[in-house]
Amino acid sequence: MSDQKKQLLIVTGMSGAGKTVAIKSLEDMGYFVVDNLPPELLGSFWELINSSDDFSKVAVVIDLRARSFYKDLKTEVNSLEDSQNVQSTIVFLDASDDALVSRYKETRRLPPLAHKGRLLDGIQQERAILSDIKNIANIIIDTSNLTPKQLKAKLIDKFSDNHKRTFSIEVMSFGFKYGIPIDADVVMDVRFLPNPFYIPQLKPFTGLDRKVFNYVMDKPETKIFYAKFLDMLETAIPGYIKEGKEKLTIAIGCTGGQHRSVSIARQLAVDLSKKYPVDISHREISRYIRK
Repeated sequence: MSDQKKQLLIVTGMSGAGKTVAIKSLEDMGYFVVDNLPPELLGSFWELINSSDDFSKVAVVIDLRARSFYKDLKTEVNSLEDSQNVQSTIVFLDASDDALVSRYKETRRLPPLAHKGRLLDGIQQERAILSDIKNIANIIIDTSNLTPKQLKAKLIDKFSDNHKRTFSIEVMSFGFKYGIPIDADVVMDVRFLPNPFYIPQLKPFTGLDRKVFNYVMDKPETKIFYAKFLDMLETAIPGYIKEGKEKLTIAIGCTGGQHRSVSIARQLAVDLSKKYPVDISHREISRYIRK
């Protein structure tokens, strides 16, 4: 068992203030997340987690679905504070009444305490119940003017092991005859380029072989196309990063995924790796590698 303190985040706050976004964000950061845990089970839950080395970062989300237990939260948190192997942090997500009313109207949902459709009454009752927890929270995040993407960025900045989000690119080749990759963000069809398949000396080889690669990349039409394609990607990629994209998959396809797509993907990976982390894969290549 490691002597290092395990991290426990207790995420709570107003209904509609962003707990669902918080759950997804924390999971992306490697946290083991449990939603809607009754506060009275917090101690038992932590004993279970603490007995295992499989979990080092844990988050629990507690909201008014467990309101009958909410009075126990402060007591349970105080008990955990006495532990020598837990570092607990209470994160309270808040938002203005106006923002919450607007969000509920958009989703056509009601707050947990709303009676007879009185949105504002329900929000204000919930705010009163949560006031004690808000007062002991370590971190309060007002999401009134935050988009889900901005809230995620705030959580990453506060709780990610690596505050700077990493962006990476996967370049892959594939054959259209075997189907388009369903997880690709950018798909480029290069079947218009001269095909080595029809050159007897090149047909048995792949774009991993120098003679096939040179045949494809040295063609004038390939040079014109590739320069424009690379320029387009170099223009678009900063936009993907700005919008919060963490991984971009670029799929290059030809008929069988043997010659043209492999060659273009190889060159693209080399050029993009000058600025970004790049992985490369060739989906169909095992079909053609000579045994």
